Amino acid sequence: MQTVRVELGDRAYPILIGRGLISKAESFLPYLGTPSSQSSPSSHASKVAAIVTNTTVAGWYLKPLSALLEASGVRVVEIILPDGEEHKHWQTLNRIHDALLEARCDRKVTLIALGGGVIGDLAGFAAATYQRGVPFIQVPTTLLAQVDSSVGGKTGINHALGKNMIGAFHQPRAVIADLATLDTLPERELKAGMAEVVKHGFIRDEAYVGFLEKNMSRLLAHDADALAHAIRRSVEIKAEIVAVDEREQGLRAVLNFGHTFGHGIEAAMGYGVWLHGEAVAAGMALAADLSQRMGLIDSAAVERVRALIAAAGLPVAPPRIEPARFIDLMTHDKKSSGGKVHYILLDAIGRAGVRGDVPDSLVLQTLAASPPV
Repeated sequence: MQTVRVELGDRAYPILIGRGLISKAESFLPYLGTPSSQSSPSSHASKVAAIVTNTTVAGWYLKPLSALLEASGVRVVEIILPDGEEHKHWQTLNRIHDALLEARCDRKVTLIALGGGVIGDLAGFAAATYQRGVPFIQVPTTLLAQVDSSVGGKTGINHALGKNMIGAFHQPRAVIADLATLDTLPERELKAGMAEVVKHGFIRDEAYVGFLEKNMSRLLAHDADALAHAIRRSVEIKAEIVAVDEREQGLRAVLNFGHTFGHGIEAAMGYGVWLHGEAVAAGMALAADLSQRMGLIDSAAVERVRALIAAAGLPVAPPRIEPARFIDLMTHDKKSSGGKVHYILLDAIGRAGVRGDVPDSLVLQTLAASPPV
């Protein structure tokens, strides 16, 4: 097992990375309950864990995890939600609240988010809002969630006019990334997760981009050593950025490279039609093209971005969206201000920044130069 820490003072927490972590009670017990109960030498019998998962992941991991915790004296509440980005809304969030209330859970309950990014965001937002805030643990079961969405405390739900527009910052007690869960991950989901992997290299570490260029075929073939290295390095990059800028007042915005365009794609197509990682991949290719039009990088850097995205089996062009509508949807993105979009652009491979001075004319040129898929 490897451990990376997110350094946030008294709210710091570990990210545990390894195989078989879900089958070990010691992965969970130190992080259940309130801080006072964690330090108590008394039995775990007074602790309550509400496992939030979806219909797909439940079939693989819910019963074994429930049995593991119950064998340690923990009372378990199981909450199974429908699977898919299209269910990431108020009604699904309220199903979690309903289940917690019906089970008479108090403020000492710990929610366990067992699933991908959608489950992590929903369970995290439920934890942030139930009885004004209860603890939660992230147990990401997709590559995208392990390298990105489970780390950093962003939680939320979608709105018809924008992705993740309603939510809260609520840091987990721990992130438990069990690499064995990737063995059951569909190929399309693995590739979608690669979008966030390559994103971390593009924005922060050119040497990491070189590793990914050399080892993408190993990563897509589930090579254990390659995946462990990629997950750890991606998590290290995100943890470093979150520790500096927890609430996205500055540096943390670079983690949204490709997301402004990507969120526009998701909103236009309907949530779940394009996977989040697929939309971000096309968004990164568009952002790289726009970076060149702004005079920040050259054509060789753009081609390097596009080539790595394509090697991961991801799209380098958006779906067919009317340009004016595309731009309008992006003005609803959280990175816009006063109706003006702030784009995350590349200053070089391995270095990104936020730009609020991008003319719409250049954005239109970028959209026109990228034939839709």
